[in-house]
Amino acid sequence: MNPLLILKCKKNLLLMLLLVSSSAFSMQADSLTITLEDAIATALKNNYEIEIAKNNVEANTLLNNYGVAGGLPLVTAAASNTEQITQITQKLTDGTEINRNAAAGNNTQASLNVGILLYNGKRVVSTKKRLAELQNQSAELLNSQIQNTIALVMTSYYDVVRQLSYVNTVRTSIQASEKRLEILKVRKEAGMANNADLFQAQIDLNTLNQTLLDQQMVAQVAKTELLRILTLDPKVAVSIRDTIMVDNNLKLETVLDRIAVNADVKAADHQIRINELIVRETAALRYPTVRFNTAYNYSRNQNAAGFTLLNRAVGPNAGLSLGIPIYNGSAFKRQQQVAEINTESAKLQRSSIVRDYNAGAVKMYQTYLSSLQQLETQKLNYNLSKQLLDLTLQRFELIQATIIDVREAQRSFEDAGYRMINLNYAAKAAEIELKRLSNTLQ
Repeated sequence: MNPLLILKCKKNLLLMLLLVSSSAFSMQADSLTITLEDAIATALKNNYEIEIAKNNVEANTLLNNYGVAGGLPLVTAAASNTEQITQITQKLTDGTEINRNAAAGNNTQASLNVGILLYNGKRVVSTKKRLAELQNQSAELLNSQIQNTIALVMTSYYDVVRQLSYVNTVRTSIQASEKRLEILKVRKEAGMANNADLFQAQIDLNTLNQTLLDQQMVAQVAKTELLRILTLDPKVAVSIRDTIMVDNNLKLETVLDRIAVNADVKAADHQIRINELIVRETAALRYPTVRFNTAYNYSRNQNAAGFTLLNRAVGPNAGLSLGIPIYNGSAFKRQQQVAEINTESAKLQRSSIVRDYNAGAVKMYQTYLSSLQQLETQKLNYNLSKQLLDLTLQRFELIQATIIDVREAQRSFEDAGYRMINLNYAAKAAEIELKRLSNTLQ
């Protein structure tokens, strides 16, 4: 036998063994089937960013309290006990002299104090409203993180489906190459084919087998990326058996109308309100502060020598305190001006988000619409190319078509398959992004 043919056959055998080994590994590894619903549920449960956002909501909920805002009474208790030893030298008006060394003394103080804020320019009211806005904003940011996570999971999931669809297209083409090689071998035995056609068919089959191995590796990498997003062990074996179904009913006007309820836009609205309340809080620093204070005091002072041997006082007291800021270097005024600038910046930030989301929605809708329009034609082309490949193989078997005709039919089938899969994925990715922007991902 021709040494070149032997070498080609050995290479083909090696590739086939690798393919079988890879398929066996794939069959062994693909032990856990994941659906899209499972993937989304797992991501929402395990995602670190979502857990952080939940913690922020919980923290801001706890802070949304009148006590934190400074509107509840402040109750404090204090106590002290002092023991002392002193040297006393005293001369009285009647001529009496008192000299004592190491005279013991004791001073005990205790008090219960209550302070209630009566007025401070409504700063407490503004602070309480700001804390409520922070709580609402953190809830919107949590919603935004959930929407982003769902979109990321769906995009990654359907990317795996896309890569696996490529694998199926290559496998179908391999079947055609194997059929072509089988026909040529029969012809060769009958003396109706030459070695050049046989070698070329073998080379084409080897190339497709190598392409299949490469594509299986790409699909496995896509699976690993999906597992990373799901916060699962990347070595976990998974299997995905699904198709890409695109929602054909999206309307651009509906998406644009719902941009205003996007979680990021609503969070920006809350930020504007927060900054406006900070302006009020800062302005309130320039107003008088009125407090009502009351206390119950206990005092006992005992000395072994001196003018007063025992002094004890017990009883309540109450009063009002007034604090009026007169001048502090215009610090409060400047802080208010900075807060007003921050409010304007928050409004600009909100406008920027709306602008970008509107532009993004229009661009995604253009991609979505174009992909859907091309997809119907491409599905027809794919079916025709599959029929053409089958017909060409039949004609080739009847010696009515050449090996070049078969190769061209295979190439047309592969190209049509790739384009159809890419258009389907592009339409689905655009649909996912449009639903994320309109806050309608479920």
